[in-house]
Amino acid sequence: MAGYRKLGRTSSQRKAMLRSLVTDLIYHGRITTTVTRAKEVRKEAEKLITLAVREKDNYETLTVTQKVPKKTADGKRVKEVVDGKKVTKYEEITKTIKKDNPSRLHARRQMMQVFYDVTEVPADGVKKRSLSKKVDLVSKMFDEIGPKYENRKGGYTRILKTGPRKGDAAEMAIIELV
Repeated sequence: MAGYRKLGRTSSQRKAMLRSLVTDLIYHGRITTTVTRAKEVRKEAEKLITLAVREKDNYETLTVTQKVPKKTADGKRVKEVVDGKKVTKYEEITKTIKKDNPSRLHARRQMMQVFYDVTEVPADGVKKRSLSKKVDLVSKMFDEIGPKYENRKGGYTRILKTGPRKGDAAEMAIIELV
């Protein structure tokens, strides 16, 4: 007996479908799919959430200084003349950054293997590249989902059966984050 459901697809199609479903589940919080797919998605999602819970506080906070070009109000770089050449003027700023410890970095890369890129389009429906932004699901896992399930020992998802689908009578279910 296999350790997973084949779902009537080749391995590459099945992996791609499960990656897509897990990405949608983490992004939206709940999805509607068939019961068998939901059970497979649950396995993958619970593993990733467990990683996020375990590694959520595993980082160092560092203060770094960075040279950044000075800019005018309209966003152009400030230039000055030095020895007859135009040179960009720089200023130093200090930032605090989070540096992942090795185990958290490994967990981050494992999550990045599963999640697809998600691009958020503005609600008004204008599809412009400048207005759309990429959503970082891995940081969402560490910053929001990890702390949310900190005191829970597994069982991060819930499957609710909703009845048969109209076209082919496949048993449908809603899988959601608890």
